[in-house]
Amino acid sequence: MANYTRSNAWNKGGTFANDDLLWYAKGVGIMQSRALNDPNSWWFFAAIHGEKISFTSGYPGWGFIPPVPIVPTSPLPPESDREIYWNQCQHRSWFFLPWHRGYLIALEMQVREAIIGLGGPATWALPYWDYLGPGDEYRIPPAFVQQKLPDGSANPLYVTARYGPRSDGNIFVSIPPVSSVSMSNDIYTGSNLNTPWPGFGGPRTEFWHSGGLSGNLEENPHNHVHVDVGGSSPDGRIGGLMSNPDLAALDPIFYLHHCNIDRMWAVWNADGNANPTSSSWLAGPAGMGERKFIMPKPGAVPWVYTPADVNSLDTLDYIYESATVQVTAIRRTFSKRMKQLGVAMPEGVPMAIVEDIHNTSELVGAHDGALRIDSSGVRASVKLDNQVRNKMVSTLVTASVINVPDRVYLQLENVRGTRDANKLNIYVNGIAAGCVPLFGMHQASLKDGEHGGSGLMLQVEITDIIDTLHMENALDSDSLDVRIIPDRSIPKDSEISVGRISIYREGRM
Repeated sequence: MANYTRSNAWNKGGTFANDDLLWYAKGVGIMQSRALNDPNSWWFFAAIHGEKISFTSGYPGWGFIPPVPIVPTSPLPPESDREIYWNQCQHRSWFFLPWHRGYLIALEMQVREAIIGLGGPATWALPYWDYLGPGDEYRIPPAFVQQKLPDGSANPLYVTARYGPRSDGNIFVSIPPVSSVSMSNDIYTGSNLNTPWPGFGGPRTEFWHSGGLSGNLEENPHNHVHVDVGGSSPDGRIGGLMSNPDLAALDPIFYLHHCNIDRMWAVWNADGNANPTSSSWLAGPAGMGERKFIMPKPGAVPWVYTPADVNSLDTLDYIYESATVQVTAIRRTFSKRMKQLGVAMPEGVPMAIVEDIHNTSELVGAHDGALRIDSSGVRASVKLDNQVRNKMVSTLVTASVINVPDRVYLQLENVRGTRDANKLNIYVNGIAAGCVPLFGMHQASLKDGEHGGSGLMLQVEITDIIDTLHMENALDSDSLDVRIIPDRSIPKDSEISVGRISIYREGRM
């Protein structure tokens, strides 16, 4: 039986009447009292995820973060420690989930050690923020917005640079677009009838610390929640800590958010879905000759781990209070799609017949040339290749349970800028296609970053829209009209650029 139970942060109203939150605050306070160069400090742990300590040209440099808290930028640990431990977080990678699971376990050990030193419970575990839960749970637990603890001392969970989706300090998660739709996926990496590309857990990568394409759970709810909680200041000049991966782990709510993401992964596994079994995933990037995953345990003892070490809760020493995830969105099923396309689905069709995995893609059309997105958004005509478009349409015309029609995706490539706190609403021929958050864009845009400033790759599936246009005989055009509108204003010196808008078909070539 597990020694530690991770419980809902909203127990007892999400206030300090919840002992999990009160002890968390006290443990965080101990870690915050330690110096930056102490591997057991709050600041060192935040830098493990990502840091901008040497960034001296303004925000998001750590020296330009408005208090509270007062974030130190010295004394720096030895360069050897920084190279081993700092800037490790795995995003837009199939290592996203296992890396963050190990990170949570390591942080939990640090906080628990501090709590025990204060005379607190030896069985304390991180609580999770189930923002997809009932009632007011989409709001941040009240303990995080109080400036004082019950004893009158400063609350270590309180953060100034936490602005919310309306930039007014009201912190909540926007539902929709935030949803649990990724829980309907049934493969970790890749795509099939139930799972859009690149899969629940993300695309195959090596050690990956910057841009690219997010896995479906990482995209929603993970990235959306980061942007909603962090937000930007009322004047739009500063993003909240949670909006930027190099600042996010400074905010104590970060770990409760990731605790919920880890819980969703555990629920997904408990529902019968499997993690990768290949050695390239189980051994992690260290097995490919890349950086290893390493965390400091209490006493600065290094802990090296792989995805295989954190593959299952059965081998770890904690469980979750709740093993269910409330469904807030339902992806259109294959049978519903076939019905829309006018294809009758026979009763009792074995699922094996319709489990045709789509693993090939082809460019249908693109708008080449960079686009600048300001507060009013941008509109572009995406030209289609007639031959490829006709190939795509033919799969719709001949659709059946054994002739599976194409899936279609719209991608925004090389998305660059400095404003991680925005989301982009995308419309195709006037139809809402989806909303994409820009979490990580600033980091992915830096020319001296991990991947040379290539920017983000953002994707929305537009299969439903293509099906609708087909049924309305509106796919004979040589282009599609795409509009991109930001969810909030963008300062004139903070424009967002898109290198290319592209549309891909996925299916049989």
